[in-house]
Amino acid sequence: MATVLPPPSKRQKRDDAARARDPVEQPTIPEGLQRIQFRDADTGAAQGPVVSVSLADLRSQNLSLLLNSLLGKTDPADRLPYRFYNPLGDGEFNQEQIIKAYVDGTTTTELQLNIPCRAEAVFKVKAVTRCSASVSGHGESILSAQFSPATSSRLATGSGDKTARIWDCDTGTPLHTLKGHTGWVLAVAWSPDDGVLATGSMDNTVRLWDPEKGTPLGGALKGHTKWITSICWEPYHLREPGRPRLASASKDYTVRIWDAVSGHTDMALTGHKGSVTTVKWGGAGNIYTASQDRTVKIWTSATGTLLHTLTAHAHWVNHLALSTDHVLRTAYHDHQGRKAVPDTVDAKRKKAKERYDAALAPAGGVERLVSASDDCTMYLWEPSNSNKPLQRMVGHQKQVNHVTFSPDGATIASAGFDNHVKLWNAKDGKFISTLRGHVGPVYQCAFSPDSRLLVSASKDTTLKAWDVRTGKLAENLPGHQDEVFAVDWAPDGQRVGSGGQDKAVRIWRN
Repeated sequence: MATVLPPPSKRQKRDDAARARDPVEQPTIPEGLQRIQFRDADTGAAQGPVVSVSLADLRSQNLSLLLNSLLGKTDPADRLPYRFYNPLGDGEFNQEQIIKAYVDGTTTTELQLNIPCRAEAVFKVKAVTRCSASVSGHGESILSAQFSPATSSRLATGSGDKTARIWDCDTGTPLHTLKGHTGWVLAVAWSPDDGVLATGSMDNTVRLWDPEKGTPLGGALKGHTKWITSICWEPYHLREPGRPRLASASKDYTVRIWDAVSGHTDMALTGHKGSVTTVKWGGAGNIYTASQDRTVKIWTSATGTLLHTLTAHAHWVNHLALSTDHVLRTAYHDHQGRKAVPDTVDAKRKKAKERYDAALAPAGGVERLVSASDDCTMYLWEPSNSNKPLQRMVGHQKQVNHVTFSPDGATIASAGFDNHVKLWNAKDGKFISTLRGHVGPVYQCAFSPDSRLLVSASKDTTLKAWDVRTGKLAENLPGHQDEVFAVDWAPDGQRVGSGGQDKAVRIWRN
């Protein structure tokens, strides 16, 4: 269902030919040296000394080389890629705007320009371009999908055929079928250490599985009286040794905390007056829940006490995202997967904590939360500082179904039933751009681990990969025969997995 442009008219052809005949005048760049100071885009701290650069050389590539040199990174292997922002307003760095301001007299070469900059991910993920495997096996629609935190070789999916499956993405074959549920499997979640897979179902139970053997770990976790809507594991750096815990949200208005070893309920968090749609376990020990009673509630994981109730939405709250979601999901696994895993439990915990602390830095050491609702709006929160929202994010014309933070914590993406994906600045919630291309409601979106790309899944049967910086379509990925409900980008960036109404899992590669 990709959009096809009409052929050019006679007038367009004639105008193009006339433009091709006329020589293009190269803009002349005035001579002059501009004093510049690089500043961290998040903290405002100076990066290196003040330097003078000619106006002709004020380009992003040159600035990146210059900043690396100023910070003493002369070896090409040590250089970091940097992203620069407009010192005279909003948006990306633009040489033409600075020259225009210089010609207008708005700025002079005597004034110092403070250029905000931010280090980007050292590794680069390529846009997925092709479907490397289409694997059948499920008997009904695929409702949820998640890659293992350690490797893109393992993908778990939950389906309406009452089973969950683990797929070998290297060979494009089914690895294990996890049978036991008696209702649709609505949620799947890997533990951060890659050791356990949790599934939640319409049969009111949560089940735990060994992903290597495909066998159940104990019996079903019973306690909920209606179906399970969302599952989230306790962050690895908060976990008591040998006692992993997970939280499950249900349509019975409650959230339950389970001990994954004994299978008993640690606590039940009761207080919502409607179905709980999402649960997130924050890295500081708080549990965030969103509900159809229009509220977001924050609880302590130690005692289960209700800390705050965030009330701003006028309709059901559909989804939540934390700025630290990516590092909490992957714990001590970075983009190298299993290659760089520490040996001891203490070293693993230390690395997980370091990655979490690094993820907090862009927001000034505070975990941020964004909530998406059927009232067509989203709210950005800093729950540890205030129970008032930082920003109301409006723009979607219909319900917002899914929201996610980029792994670097700089961007928020939202997917709506108005066929659009929108990008927002995670610092202040300001709108950045709309990604237009889908011709049906967008159900889910997922960032690449380097935050440069975004993939979205839609009712129009396609996936689309977008360039986050430009807001342009990087790749159109048709292939599914029916609507696509679930999509995930592997934490090592190698693959994208998707599933939907056509019952086939598709693995996409570059």
